[in-house]
Amino acid sequence: MTLFGSDRDVPLAERMRPLTLDEFVGQESIVGPGAPLRREIELDQIRSCILWGPPGTGKTTLARIIAHATGAAFVGMSAISAGVKEVRDAIGQARDNRDIDGKRTILFLDEIHRFNKAQQDTLLPRVEDGTLVLIGATTENPSFEVNPALLSRSTVYVLDSLRPEHLAIVLDRALADPERGYGKRAVDLDDAAREHLVHSADGDARVLLNTLEAAVALAGEPPRVTAALAEQATQQRALRYDRAGEEHYNLISALHKSVRDGDPDGALYWLARMFEAGEDPLFLARRLIRMAVEDIGLATPNALTLAMAARDAYHMLGSPEGDLALAELAVYLAVAPKSNRVYKAWDAAVEDARRHGTLPVPLHLRNAPTGLMKDLGYGREYRYAHDEEGALVEQQHLPDRLEGQRYYEPSDRGAEARIAARLAEWRDSLARRRMEDGADDGDL
Repeated sequence: MTLFGSDRDVPLAERMRPLTLDEFVGQESIVGPGAPLRREIELDQIRSCILWGPPGTGKTTLARIIAHATGAAFVGMSAISAGVKEVRDAIGQARDNRDIDGKRTILFLDEIHRFNKAQQDTLLPRVEDGTLVLIGATTENPSFEVNPALLSRSTVYVLDSLRPEHLAIVLDRALADPERGYGKRAVDLDDAAREHLVHSADGDARVLLNTLEAAVALAGEPPRVTAALAEQATQQRALRYDRAGEEHYNLISALHKSVRDGDPDGALYWLARMFEAGEDPLFLARRLIRMAVEDIGLATPNALTLAMAARDAYHMLGSPEGDLALAELAVYLAVAPKSNRVYKAWDAAVEDARRHGTLPVPLHLRNAPTGLMKDLGYGREYRYAHDEEGALVEQQHLPDRLEGQRYYEPSDRGAEARIAARLAEWRDSLARRRMEDGADDGDL
């Protein structure tokens, strides 16, 4: 008999589930030494909380560890299959645990965002009176999916996808553990297979252990896992790619330049290459957002809005459904009219701000909330644009040393061409006013 009895059909991911905080990998910001949740556990002052993070980051495991470490009874259920009756039964059990055994009960509710308002409301009074401690787990933003009243009585902890170094620890433990893992079988895992398993897991420890288990099963005896077997287990090719190395920068550079040069085919190919190699899709989303502001700019003002929407679509849908949102964005950015004029203008403005230091704000632009400030000339002779003809006013908006400096000069591409025409019209109008004012002064 082992820890799991004689049933060797228990999946590797379940057998290797950490049993203590010392075994728990990742999430240092919440359970590392001195971190808030760890302190609550060590002081036995655990409160209701929501664990929010991607799959395979340890939400269920952490709930079980909390219950074990604090001596609380543990009741686990999934919001996908549980209903109000199951919740009420759990509340009754928690009440008995408290009244008969003097024990707290932790109710772990996986996929809490799947509960409707009425189901969540059933929990609220029992959380308030301490009958149970609720630990909810969700992959969705709890501010949208959890009732405000329940959310206000819970601490939200954000769990991040596991980094490659975390996954490497999980992998090594599974290979070395003689009881729960493969320690007695001496699995030979070559470096290329290791790298592929870690990267294809994409931050998910459960996926990592499941694919390792599949690869070992394919390997036979003695078990030697090669890159080819790892590819079979993951159904993905082990592409040459290191998210921290040169190939990472080569591919993102190729994607960025394909978009900048207006080549939708190149943009799609390099995006696909990075997806297939296991790149973090949200990293790709961030880079595409950067392209929208750096290379597209005001020539296509809607590009940034669509880039943010594509990021949010991926965050909500995940892979593979959300991949298409980023592919659509890459094509849109590639074919959109482009301008880097705001990018260049910003660099120039930042350079002047650094070079010239704290130049004083012109007096007429300063706020004057007190009498003293008014006496000192703050706000004097400021002209309110809405009171002027065409809402146009000619007054100095830069420090004296930079008066007349222009940073932004729009291009003649896309929507920026209309901006250029508008600015030219405004400047012509102000110039005509100056001429008319000068003529009037001459008549005097």
